[in-house]
Amino acid sequence: MVTGIEHTAIASPDPMKLAQWYVDHLDFAINYRPAGSRTVFIRAHDGSMIEIIESNATPRPPQAMQDPGLRHVAIAVSDFDASLAHLQSKSVTFLTAPEKHGGNSLVFFTDCDGNILHLLHREHPLPLR
Repeated sequence: MVTGIEHTAIASPDPMKLAQWYVDHLDFAINYRPAGSRTVFIRAHDGSMIEIIESNATPRPPQAMQDPGLRHVAIAVSDFDASLAHLQSKSVTFLTAPEKHGGNSLVFFTDCDGNILHLLHREHPLPLR
């Protein structure tokens, strides 16, 4: 029986640099580093994890919001305005302007490797079915 998603993986030319970006910008913690590997697991306060693995040397094509495949990682926050201000102070690259609709606040931006992230605060969580 499937119980959930344990982690999502991102391939990076410099896994530790990307992991540290998540620590510095989004308050993740370095959770685990396997011996003899450049892989780094980072963990958010709610326990969700991202595994950062070493990428190969193939140049990455530019990414657009509507390209096929996985498009973004949504980062849930309790205080959207404070989180947005923190990211703005860190000079991240924003792909959209912040939006507020029906109690939800969101903005899209990229990490230091160009991966698309979605800062999100929901006034009411999505229903569990």
